[in-house]
Amino acid sequence: MAKANTTELLEALAAEIGDNVYIDIAKWHLYLSNAKLHTVVAEQLYSLITANKPVEENDVIRVLESIPVKIGGGKKELPLIDLLPLQCQVNLVDILEKYQREI
Repeated sequence: MAKANTTELLEALAAEIGDNVYIDIAKWHLYLSNAKLHTVVAEQLYSLITANKPVEENDVIRVLESIPVKIGGGKKELPLIDLLPLQCQVNLVDILEKYQREI
């Protein structure tokens, strides 16, 4: 049952991230669900919400720096953190804090 709860939590977290966090390119907003990055982000950040310490922005930034995003048909890779506006980073931390309180 714990696995089902973990799976459900990850899916819900990924959905919320995908609907609320976006990449900003030339003032175009590409939500992470449309970019097919929401699940990867949720999986990478999951350990932060299950840790026995509060979610810290620096930890979230470190994870986002480690997620590569291919651009230009794969000619280049940029860390996800470089594509997220500051407000989306704040929203992401808020989402993680909310999920941490709920588990």
